[in-house]
Amino acid sequence: MGNVERCDKTLPANEMLFYVRRDPALRARWLTDLEGLAREFGLSRAEYEAIRDKDPKRLMDLGVHQYYVPQILRLFFGAAHNTNASAALECYKRAFPEETARALARQAALEGR
Repeated sequence: MGNVERCDKTLPANEMLFYVRRDPALRARWLTDLEGLAREFGLSRAEYEAIRDKDPKRLMDLGVHQYYVPQILRLFFGAAHNTNASAALECYKRAFPEETARALARQAALEGR
């Protein structure tokens, strides 16, 4: 799932996330005016939609740094309640169904189910 080698350092989404994570005013706008914020940072429509849709696979395919993908989900869902049933993990499960199925099968085998 990682994409360090595919990270696009010039991608506006990467720059936006760098600043949003550090600035309380930008974090507040993230939840109230994401489209306007994306426009100000020069995101493409594809970047904006992948963020809006909370789609880890599309984000990574576009070149968003893999470190920022969970940061994006935390901005939407918060950092508390990070369990196997969290909203953030559900986004990953939808984006990577085959990998999720393999991981769950391996976990079940390790637990002797």
